[in-house]
Amino acid sequence: DQTGQFPEDFVSELAEHGWLGINTPVEYGGSGLGITEGAVLTLTIGESGGGITALSSTAHPIFGLNPVIKYGRPEQIERMVPRVIQRKEITCFGVTEPNTGLDTTKLKTKATKNGKHYIVDGQKIWTSTAQHATKILLIARTTPIENTRRPVDGLSLFYTDFDRNYIEVREIEKMGRKASDSNQVFFDGLPIPEDDLIGEEGKGFYYLLDGLNPERILAAAGSVGLGRTAIRKAVQYARDRVVFDRPIGKNQGIQHPLAECWAELEAANLMAFKAANLYDQGHDVGHLANAAKYLAAEASFKACTQAVMTHGGMGYA
Repeated sequence: DQTGQFPEDFVSELAEHGWLGINTPVEYGGSGLGITEGAVLTLTIGESGGGITALSSTAHPIFGLNPVIKYGRPEQIERMVPRVIQRKEITCFGVTEPNTGLDTTKLKTKATKNGKHYIVDGQKIWTSTAQHATKILLIARTTPIENTRRPVDGLSLFYTDFDRNYIEVREIEKMGRKASDSNQVFFDGLPIPEDDLIGEEGKGFYYLLDGLNPERILAAAGSVGLGRTAIRKAVQYARDRVVFDRPIGKNQGIQHPLAECWAELEAANLMAFKAANLYDQGHDVGHLANAAKYLAAEASFKACTQAVMTHGGMGYA
């Protein structure tokens, strides 16, 4: 994080051994395993000590193309997915916009049909890995919102070349997590072949919403891993740090907050794997995926904060 260097060796090693394709069907070069197994992987990466950098670097290759796998045509999946899980192409995800945030229905980026292409104009923000991306999963409005029956209609999903002849990328300087670049992305007449439209025109919001459920589950599992690492390090420090002739970990003022954090992490982990298991069985898990991500994020943040406090001044070193 100090150098801002992307952990390419780590990601390439995962790709070489097939881990990036853990949730990709076998016929497209993956392992064909479920979200439950994917959650075990992200939990393990979170626990590894690689921090948010390790998790962020693997997020999109592992589950980012889930909407393509679920809603793309077989020839699209064959053309698009294998190269990503083999690390031969780098993708980014264009959803969030400066003035829309989570209200995706209000996004302004538009894709206008012109013959056999869509022409894209607009702006995205907080787009990760755009500094190095060769492809983008992009949602844009193809039908003006005033011409739709519902605001969620008229949005379309594309997976296409990140053609820098029509795209400008401006990196956002951040306080941390620098190894995974975050960017503003500006589209000026980007041509997208109609063959790069995923599913039906105007149904992109539904594809995206459904595709984000496994993302939330895997993010929850990864967050639990981060929190567990923090607690493990805090407990070890509390055992080793001796003040007034005894370890500080013998004081309940140290023990109880760490125990509380551990319990909350384990509860969040159970929610994450419940959601993963039911997703793999074909159930609607939107509410469980949301709950898992919320509980895990809260528990992990609290655990990391308490770990810093346990270390005292060394927590800031």
